[in-house]
Amino acid sequence: MTTTELAALRRSIEQLRRSVAEVHDTFGDGPEVRRLVNDLERLEIDAGELEGATPAPHPGGLPEHVVVPDTPLDEAMWKDDADDEGVGGYHGSRS
Repeated sequence: MTTTELAALRRSIEQLRRSVAEVHDTFGDGPEVRRLVNDLERLEIDAGELEGATPAPHPGGLPEHVVVPDTPLDEAMWKDDADDEGVGGYHGSRS
């Protein structure tokens, strides 16, 4: 992660901390709120570990570029058992 991404993550966690504090003030210390606090603490731990981590390489680099031709499709592909999409199972003659 870049420094900018880490800073954005820290800002988001801080905003979440304020929201969880508001929820705590509104709903008290119930089990749901304690789970939110625990999740927030876990996010902080994970974000801290990311700061020292080495990014994983992207396998294969950029995805393969596939060219789809504009030529008409072979009509034999639609012979016999193909339905017209969106027509509701049309099985009659195509002529």
